[in-house]
Amino acid sequence: MKKHAFLSRDPASAHRSWQGSRPASFGGASSYASSVFEKDFAARKGVSEKPVEKPRKRFRSSKLTGDYEKPWLKNKDPREKLDKVFFYGLSLIGAGIGAYICWDRWNSVGNQNYCLAWEDDFSGGINKDSWNYEVQIDGFGTGSFDWTTTDPRNAYTDANGLHIVPTLTTEDIGISNNQLIHGYTLNLTSGGGDGTCTGTSNSACSIASNYTLNSVIPPIRSARLNTKGKHMLRYGKVEVTAKLPAGDWLWPAIWMMPQDNAYGDWPASGEIDIMEARGNSQYVFRNGGRDTVSGVLHWGPTAELDRFVETSNGLYMRRKDFTQDYHTFGLEWTKDFIFTYYDNVLKQTLYVPFGSKLGDMYSRGRYAQIANPNGYGAPNNPWSSSSNPNAPFDQAFYLILNVAVGGTNGFFPDGYAGKPWVDKLNNSASAFWNASSAWKPTWGDADSRGMTVKSVKMWNTC
Repeated sequence: MKKHAFLSRDPASAHRSWQGSRPASFGGASSYASSVFEKDFAARKGVSEKPVEKPRKRFRSSKLTGDYEKPWLKNKDPREKLDKVFFYGLSLIGAGIGAYICWDRWNSVGNQNYCLAWEDDFSGGINKDSWNYEVQIDGFGTGSFDWTTTDPRNAYTDANGLHIVPTLTTEDIGISNNQLIHGYTLNLTSGGGDGTCTGTSNSACSIASNYTLNSVIPPIRSARLNTKGKHMLRYGKVEVTAKLPAGDWLWPAIWMMPQDNAYGDWPASGEIDIMEARGNSQYVFRNGGRDTVSGVLHWGPTAELDRFVETSNGLYMRRKDFTQDYHTFGLEWTKDFIFTYYDNVLKQTLYVPFGSKLGDMYSRGRYAQIANPNGYGAPNNPWSSSSNPNAPFDQAFYLILNVAVGGTNGFFPDGYAGKPWVDKLNNSASAFWNASSAWKPTWGDADSRGMTVKSVKMWNTC
């Protein structure tokens, strides 16, 4: 069967065949259609016919020429001068007020005379003439999951300074995971312990694991060193240069406690936190992670009435965090203020002023307006014996360095960062330990999961 030309596989042949078979009389219409098609195709492709150029109009300036009246020079409005007076006058007043505020703030904290009283770079190890070990297992009131030791795996020195490193209890003292949860007795003064305990209660020195009672051997071991009775400060300056640890639920702190509880048990005699931070990623807590450091004062007639929220503040670092390099964490303290910072005084983490105009701490805490938790009216004023408005921060304090792990006091808020325990439940320690497969990979080697302290300096006021 003969194929039609337009069915041929050769497009050129089909085109020629179609052209050859069309009638001659169709040529005129074809030319017109072709012309229309070409114009339409050109328009679709963005090609247009060259427009006809029109002659340009000559530019005429609207500027006035010759002599003309200038009434605004002859009849000036006197209010125009007042506008300038107000503008420049208020600008000068604003600049003066701003300069005074800057000078006053600088003068209040930057013009103190300090004399170096003590320093330690740990080149000679952990000097027993300067440092004490605290050895306990009860969480020191925060419910932390570590117990502190004298073990050199938890506190040691090298060329970089002092290292405070948390370790796993099961790896250090050779007990099994089952014993950690049930059937093991730990006594710090004998088997499994350091042979000593600095705590003052049985619960601080011994514990028996019991699954039914949710009693767990502290799953983490760490260290806590202080200068109590050796290096104290009442007004002066402290600077600690350190690199902070990275890892979930790590809690490094540089802080101070009163040498003598002159006003009663905590927090009546006060607490000064120069620096505390979280080892978790900076993106998982509303108050920051390892990119944020905080300064805090604790004070109040009772633990339930601690007003630390009113005297706490944090400062975060952009693009980096405090685990990547060494930073200096400082405190300046006089009868007129307490001021904490990192690296320099311009990076202020906390500023708390004192003075008779502000009132004493009892009135600042508004304790007279609240009811005593036991229903006996307003709580007693623990600072009534002092005439100093900054009491309890008018006594000598000593320095503490430690790395805690976890806790049930709210420092790690429930519901954030996959926190595996709930503060108010009595199974917090076991819940934390059971989630070790989640947090343990975030801990690095000893250098990264521990706090490294390069130096400590303490100044008195001259």
